[in-house]
Amino acid sequence: MLTIAQIVEKEIRQRPFLEEVMTEGLVNLSALARLIRPEIERTLGREIKEGAILMALKRYNSPFSPFLNVKLMNSLNKMGEITVRSQLSDFTYKNSDRIVEKQKSLLLLIEDKRECFYTFSQGIYETTMVISSSMSDDLENLFKDEKLVSKIDKLSSVTLRLPENNTKLIGLYYFILKKIAYHKVNIIELISTTNEFTLVVDEQDAALTFNVLKQLNP
Repeated sequence: MLTIAQIVEKEIRQRPFLEEVMTEGLVNLSALARLIRPEIERTLGREIKEGAILMALKRYNSPFSPFLNVKLMNSLNKMGEITVRSQLSDFTYKNSDRIVEKQKSLLLLIEDKRECFYTFSQGIYETTMVISSSMSDDLENLFKDEKLVSKIDKLSSVTLRLPENNTKLIGLYYFILKKIAYHKVNIIELISTTNEFTLVVDEQDAALTFNVLKQLNP
């Protein structure tokens, strides 16, 4: 049988950002108890005293502990450079037996164009390519017989060099994406390697994205 504490934990984790601001002491717990009380009562099928919910909230242990935040902040101080590339286009095609060969042809076209930005990600059902808009016509010509799922122009990429220990940091990507979400930036694509993290956004959001990431490394 579910306990009040278990239901409280579920309610907190279903609400974006609530868990973190609770850890930072920015939430009125009495008001929160009143807010989630109806859902807890529906789940348990009986009336629950607000004080019992308040006690469960006070005892809640968040994984976003002060220690974890200290580790993150120490690592964020070791972030590397931030690189911005503009005038990009995003193409997504349905996967086929010909996709790989056409990618090879595209690579041959751009191998001597050092200024050209190109990256691709192949999923189970589709392949996405982000490329400098100057090469859009060439890409479309090569893939003209493929099923186009989507095309988005006027994009920018913002690439952040991550600290060497990033693969051992729990919550690193959450911390970065949370900051981006706070500023209402729409992320078109996420691209990553072991030590690099790239956000593809609308060109109009590039400067804001750069500034937000810059603030992570004071």
